[in-house]
Amino acid sequence: MIQIDRGVEDYSLTWSAMRQWVDSDQPDQLWVVEHPSVFTQGQAGRPEHLLARGDIPLVHSDRGGQITYHGPGQVILYPLIDIKSANIGLRDLITALEQSVVDCLGHQGITAYAKRRAPGVYVGAAKVASLGLRVRRGRAFHGIAFNMDMDLTPFDRINPCGYAALPMVDAKRLGSIGKPALTGRWIKHLMRHLTALGY
Repeated sequence: MIQIDRGVEDYSLTWSAMRQWVDSDQPDQLWVVEHPSVFTQGQAGRPEHLLARGDIPLVHSDRGGQITYHGPGQVILYPLIDIKSANIGLRDLITALEQSVVDCLGHQGITAYAKRRAPGVYVGAAKVASLGLRVRRGRAFHGIAFNMDMDLTPFDRINPCGYAALPMVDAKRLGSIGKPALTGRWIKHLMRHLTALGY
């Protein structure tokens, strides 16, 4: 899998590039991205979950899920994988993405877990990573957003992932290592889980 660090990039540019990848014959890729402040609303999103947009733009996305926030200090992994050719089920990919965050935090003594009915990763009652995927032409795109060291106040303007008053947390507040080291470790855990799936 080709790993590409796209740095800080506008969400709409990343989304457009993902759709181009789906319609191409390019090999599988893992994109590492941070976005400037933006709310994104998935296909199942309901407008009432946006409480106060203010000066933050809203993008209606074709990913699964409800509404979430992306901003500086939140690292997103976009695994662009031809899951049909790789013979990987979508549920297996979701589990690998969630478990990579769980293991990454667990390596530092932080207990995290995933919820089957509410995708993402949680520490206690708070959510630390949000997930939304889509599959087209047998190719999976979009990904998982890990709150590492960020301003969490914009989450107060939404019902995160459709849940009213869902508390959000980031890795720094949990006592984690810094963002660069954490990102590198996270990618290693994800690749280990993909390898276990036969990728």
